[in-house]
Amino acid sequence: MKIIILGAGQVGGTLAEHLAREENDITVVDTDAKKLRDLHTKLDIRTVTGAGSYPIVLRQAGCEDADMLIAVTNSDEINMIACQVAHTLFRTPTKIARVRATAYLTRKGLFAHEAIPIDVLISPEQVVTDHVRRLIEHPGALQVLEFAGGLVQLVAVKAFYGGPLVGQDLAFLRRHMPNVDTRVAAIYRRSRPIIPRGDTVIEADDEVFFLAARRDIRAVMSELRRVERDFRRVVIAGGGNIGERLAEHLEHSHQVKIIEHNLERCTTLSERLDRTVVLHGSATSKRLLEEENIEECDIFCALTNDDEVNIMSSLLAKRLGAKKVLTLINNAAYVDLVQGGDIDIAISPQQATIGSLLTHVRRGDIVNVHSLRRGAAEAIEAIAHGDKQSSKVVGRTIREIDLPEGTTIGAIVRGKEVIIAHGDVKVESGDHVILFVIDKRRIRDVERLFQVGLTFF
Repeated sequence: MKIIILGAGQVGGTLAEHLAREENDITVVDTDAKKLRDLHTKLDIRTVTGAGSYPIVLRQAGCEDADMLIAVTNSDEINMIACQVAHTLFRTPTKIARVRATAYLTRKGLFAHEAIPIDVLISPEQVVTDHVRRLIEHPGALQVLEFAGGLVQLVAVKAFYGGPLVGQDLAFLRRHMPNVDTRVAAIYRRSRPIIPRGDTVIEADDEVFFLAARRDIRAVMSELRRVERDFRRVVIAGGGNIGERLAEHLEHSHQVKIIEHNLERCTTLSERLDRTVVLHGSATSKRLLEEENIEECDIFCALTNDDEVNIMSSLLAKRLGAKKVLTLINNAAYVDLVQGGDIDIAISPQQATIGSLLTHVRRGDIVNVHSLRRGAAEAIEAIAHGDKQSSKVVGRTIREIDLPEGTTIGAIVRGKEVIIAHGDVKVESGDHVILFVIDKRRIRDVERLFQVGLTFF
């Protein structure tokens, strides 16, 4: 595909890296020549220096014959105008824009074809908020992803020494839990992927990704690690858009406190939120955390826009007795450095957002993409179409499907029914098939599996 990306920031740069690896024709546009030089040196892509909303700059970038425009600059207005210009002057087929401001997102009809013609809106704050919310709802999980409207979840947990399954092979899981159907999609041991088989033995500290129907997730988690009680007391550092949205979602079911250093923002938060306690001060203040009984906190969420503040406040909160700490880190290079020590969960907003963007770039009928392990792997939800003659998956059992190396089918959703993938399960047209791909170089092969041959038409 010929794709133009507006914005060479962290999301734009990470996305360009993902897509360039998959042999797409990528052009990145930004006003910062140094960022573009760095990207050009690192990746085999075209770059254009200039304002992404200017018609002449879009023409230089090749908008006349582009398949897709992805506008992820730091300005909502530039992103929106660029999509308008691409539609009006160049008839670009697909236009994706990042829009942050709630004032735009809450206006019905604004992003219609006859108004501002944006095909897909991405709101990073909402994506990250949902990501954090799911982790709070599943104590002990490192990642929780949803498929088929939430009917199926993919959960990553670390297997703890002494857990019922540690030292056992995967076949034991089925015998041990005959009433719960689950599928281990992948295991990461010392950061290296292992394709799970029946005789694969789980070791302590393995990162285990498993799929199950939403109702069965807690039961499977309890087998892999000691059961943690539900989080009740939540402290949020940072009252920005993510902090506010998270508090708004949790405040009626949890005890929530927000620490915000800006007094004016504190006033706004206290007016907008019903039950949340809003505290004015610094999240790195030992005195403030002690006064607010941080040792009674179930989870401390550092969600400011400053990585250093997030990391330092999380380390301080953990040392003062917070049971769990979750830290938002914009610099992707820091994420692997800090997770797993005193910081229990580190979240990269770029990686959370990339999945939303990749969903619309994938060929075939792909309805969900989640980027995993900092982009090393992907979980994909694809819809099977056609019949046995026109499709490589429909009418075949999972055992008969020629899956690319490093790819596993974890589950199939048929209507409202969740079918965990075993070798004798047959795929039907209209099924939502959930796959785990540990080798990103195989993504194109996976997409081809779900593309319908000409005989279907």
